Amino acid sequence: MSIEMDRRAALQMLALAAGSTALAGSMTDAFAAGDAATIGWPSDVPSWDPNRRFTPDAQPIYKLVFDQPIDQDPKLKLIPKLLTKWQLAADGLSLDVELRDDVTFHNGDKMTAEDLRYTFFERIKAGHQVDTKNSWRKVKDIEVLSPTKARMVFSSPAPTAPQWLAFLGSYIVPKKYFESAGVEAAAQKPVGTGPYKLVDYQLNSRIVLERNDAYWGPKPKIKRITFEIIKDPSARVAAVQSGQIDFTINVPVREVARLGKERGLAAELNPMTRIVLLQCRNDLGFADDNVRLAAHHAIDKAALSKAFYGGAAVPLSVVATPGTAAYLPDFKFAYDPKLATQLLAKSGFSPSKPAKIKFASTNGHFPSDFDIARAIQQMWKKVGIEAEIETIEYAKYFELNRGSKLPEATLYSWDNATGDPEIFAGYLLNPKLPFSAWKGAEVGEKIGPLFNVADYDKRIAGWRDVNKFVIEKGATIPLLQSVQTVARKKALSYVKYENGWILADKMSWT
Repeated sequence: MSIEMDRRAALQMLALAAGSTALAGSMTDAFAAGDAATIGWPSDVPSWDPNRRFTPDAQPIYKLVFDQPIDQDPKLKLIPKLLTKWQLAADGLSLDVELRDDVTFHNGDKMTAEDLRYTFFERIKAGHQVDTKNSWRKVKDIEVLSPTKARMVFSSPAPTAPQWLAFLGSYIVPKKYFESAGVEAAAQKPVGTGPYKLVDYQLNSRIVLERNDAYWGPKPKIKRITFEIIKDPSARVAAVQSGQIDFTINVPVREVARLGKERGLAAELNPMTRIVLLQCRNDLGFADDNVRLAAHHAIDKAALSKAFYGGAAVPLSVVATPGTAAYLPDFKFAYDPKLATQLLAKSGFSPSKPAKIKFASTNGHFPSDFDIARAIQQMWKKVGIEAEIETIEYAKYFELNRGSKLPEATLYSWDNATGDPEIFAGYLLNPKLPFSAWKGAEVGEKIGPLFNVADYDKRIAGWRDVNKFVIEKGATIPLLQSVQTVARKKALSYVKYENGWILADKMSWT
């Protein structure tokens, strides 16, 4: 079956083919069949400083070059990594940790508690432009008790500190190397403790990693991993079908069943702890509560799941996925276009006199994103909301959000690899943090105190109340539990993580 590709996809495929041919020639001598794998990835890393930007899709790449203090198993249980032990104080004001004593960075320097202190305290205190200044803003000090022991001291309770040690941006970097080379130079030639080393990097084009044979942990079975950055989903489909890449993600859902029938290929659709939602502003055309609530009531989430995910994406009424601590299985926000019309009428809007807003969406960042946006646009039009769609790049989203320049509604996939409710509603909607498009004080007043609750049961109960409140306020519009589409050569196996991690160090050829 032929695949239609637009001009951009075709040009990208030609460039990929030329680059892959050259790369294949250089690889032939050094790597036997089965020693290498090529992965088609939808976006590049924002920087090779792994503390700098919280970009979810970069995490599976960062985890190959750098290590985190704590890891997660495929079911998301916290497990040791660079830390062998950790203990959060009952009041949440300190965390005692013990580090491995057999870890070296790629340049041969031994990792110690000084590197932990540098990563999570000294860099932030020095004013480095890192997103960890938000996740670790409560760190008052890190006391180095020995080369392998430290105590993280917090200015207020930090109940999710262990989860954050396994989440975005929490990669230990080498103090000695950063201070001698300089932060920018260190980001150009990254040195981590991970199972692979970076050997070649072409911006927005290619990442080549080779196995770190001195790695302290289990050695990857595949010696060389190449990430081809292919932003267009049609181009990723064509590349895996032609054999130019061995593995890819976020292909259109409609292609999963077809690719799975192709000889030598496998394809699957995996639910994960990401939420497809609408980031909402509390001003501009969404300043009116009636308009925001009408926008939510007008969306038929079950129809979106059926049309674009074969019914596999669970419709959501709160910003939490099924099975996580603050999910509310009995709370349902109704699909009710009649009520949506009535709410709009209260504010003077109707299909003949629509409320006008702008609506941003990526195109190809996650499966069927732009198709979902267009479907929602039509649902809104029926009740009296006229939405002008603007296509944005994934990287552009972060720039716009940090500058408070997103439009009234933005279709986005919110990642929470830990499943903790603080990292769902807390970071998504806290107006004091740069991740929230919503800046309303009323929501912030309910969310802020929960960041300081050390008692687990009280904390979860508080987040459950918040999850209901923010929906009834119209501060966010959750749509679906996100699913990850995977297409690969059948002989290349991988480990499925419930948070959607695709980890090349866990891959093998069979």
